[in-house]
Amino acid sequence: MEKKIGFIGLGNMATAIIGGLIAKKMVKPVNVIGYDKAEAAVVKAKDNYKITTAINEAEVAAAADYLFLAVKPNVLPEVLPKIGSVVNKKTVIISIAAGKTLAFLENGLGRKDVKIVRCMPNTPALVLEGCTGACANANVTKKELDEVIKLLGSFGKASVVPEKLMDVVVGISGSSPAYVFMFIEAMADAAVLAGMPRAQAYEFSAQAVLGSAKLLLETGKHPGELKDMVCSPGGTTIEAVKVLEEMGFRASVMDAVEACIEKSKNI
Repeated sequence: MEKKIGFIGLGNMATAIIGGLIAKKMVKPVNVIGYDKAEAAVVKAKDNYKITTAINEAEVAAAADYLFLAVKPNVLPEVLPKIGSVVNKKTVIISIAAGKTLAFLENGLGRKDVKIVRCMPNTPALVLEGCTGACANANVTKKELDEVIKLLGSFGKASVVPEKLMDVVVGISGSSPAYVFMFIEAMADAAVLAGMPRAQAYEFSAQAVLGSAKLLLETGKHPGELKDMVCSPGGTTIEAVKVLEEMGFRASVMDAVEACIEKSKNI
C-alpha cells in the first residue's frame, strides 16, 4: 500500500498495529507518520519501526489517507478539535477509543462529512494475535471498510459488527485478556502451592490456554463438546468442573463481562 497511514498516539496499541502492518508488508515504514505528546514514545516508535514523525496532531491528520486515533478515551476531546479543520474528507479516520461512539467522534470533529471507523482491538495485537471488532459511519464505502478490516487483520482477526454491539466487543475481547491472565495466574498459583516452580507453572498454564483456544478455533467444535472430551467418567477433570460450577465460575464470568459492557456504555 502506497497510501499514508497516520497515528495520533504511539503507545503500546499503536506500535502493535504499526508492527503488524510493517511485518505483513501492508505499508512501508516511510509511509507511516505518527505523533505522540510523549517524546519518549515518538523516539521509541521511530527507532523501532523507522517511521516518519510529525510535530503535532494536525500534521498527521493532514497527511494521512488512513488516520488512527490511538489515544485514551479521555484524551479524545482534546485531540478532535485540533484535527477537525485539517483532515481531508477522503481520509478514513479509525478510532480505537473504548466507549466513544461514531456520533461522539463526528461531533468532536465538528463535521458530518468525515469517514469514521470505530474499532476495538485488544493487547494480544502485540504478538499479532489480536481480535478487533469494527463499525463505520455512513460516509465509509464498503471498499474502504474492507480495506480497514484488512489493515486491522494485519495483527490478528478483525470483523465488522453493528455499532450497538461495540460495547459487547469491549467486554468479550477488548478487556478480556485481563480475565484470561487472572485465570492463568490462578492456575499457576495452584501449581506452585502443589510444589511446581513458578516459571514452569506459568508456562504450563499459559500453554494450556493457548492450546485450548487454538483447538476450539481450528476444529469449530462447540466448547461444551470439547469440555466433555476431557471429562472422563469418575475422573479428575469432572471433579474440577464440579468445583468450578459450585463456586459459580460461569456466572461470575458472565457477570464480569456484563459489568464491563455497562461501563463501556457509560464512559
